[in-house]
Amino acid sequence: MNKKIGKSSLVFPSKPKIVSTAAFVGPKEGEGPFGAVFDRICKDDTLGLDSFEQAESRMLESAVRLALDKIGKTPSDLDLFLGGDLLSQIIAAGFAARELGSPFLGMYGACSTMAESLLIAAMLTDGGFAKLSVCGASSHFSSSEREFRYPLEMGTQSPPTAQRTVTGAGAAAVAARDRRIEGAVFDNIVITGGTIGRVCDYGITDASNMGAAMAPAAASTICAHLADNGLEPVYYDRIITGDLGSFGSDMLCELCGSRGFDIRGVHSDCGKLIYSSSQKVVCGGSGCGCCASMLSSVLIPEISRGSWKRVLFAATGALLSPLSSLQGESIPSIAHAVVIERSEA
Repeated sequence: MNKKIGKSSLVFPSKPKIVSTAAFVGPKEGEGPFGAVFDRICKDDTLGLDSFEQAESRMLESAVRLALDKIGKTPSDLDLFLGGDLLSQIIAAGFAARELGSPFLGMYGACSTMAESLLIAAMLTDGGFAKLSVCGASSHFSSSEREFRYPLEMGTQSPPTAQRTVTGAGAAAVAARDRRIEGAVFDNIVITGGTIGRVCDYGITDASNMGAAMAPAAASTICAHLADNGLEPVYYDRIITGDLGSFGSDMLCELCGSRGFDIRGVHSDCGKLIYSSSQKVVCGGSGCGCCASMLSSVLIPEISRGSWKRVLFAATGALLSPLSSLQGESIPSIAHAVVIERSEA
């Protein structure tokens, strides 16, 4: 069977399973509409540690351990941990991997990292190179603000296009269909395909307007996926983007519509969902931990319960750095898409 469709889409005939998930979030996220379903809500966003960066790494490590603990496994049972974050040289994931002691592939797709990790885990599983992997991603409001924007002590006012970086981490355990997992949290969730994104750049230079920077990449990947597979948007119960927020989501729908794909009836965005309007976070949430925590605690359980049968999960990432911004570079972005389905078998 040909596992490649078109230029960038993939199918996974063996249908790797997502058997367990876990999510840790910060206090603000816990006050949002999904606070009751996250596994852990941290009362202190430093977790009692010396820095926000250490706290972020601990959250990611804890999410991985909890996802494994739910299925009676430990890091020593893992073939692979695939993870990443937004910090310089993905230090949150790197230090988490140090503590876990598992074989590690560091991922960097900015906020698209969770989808990228799931794609690669599915490829490795489908190819017979891994039987049990965990994918994870994290972000932290305070660590990201001081790396990419302004120190919190400055009290800088957010512009109307700004999004709040989510303090959170999510992890998903991926297993081969032929590996029996006793006590699997989910026995009906499979990854059947996906699309690898291309870097897009519309010349946005404002680090407080990530939705506009990332929407073109999301549109590129979603439209490529639909075109490669000869599908209409309604084939999916939901097309869920990672963290475009309200402004980026509107832009995405317009861009997809201009290419002949009207996704408005099926589109949702994790950045728009994770906070309530009363929390005053301007355009919504962003960061690796946004879609990772929402996928782990909200989206996959909804698919398992039968609310949706088939979802296209398309996480988006802005590929900037403090160095590139200081050099006057624009913000290139990328999006990767994963097909997650409810299996009846």
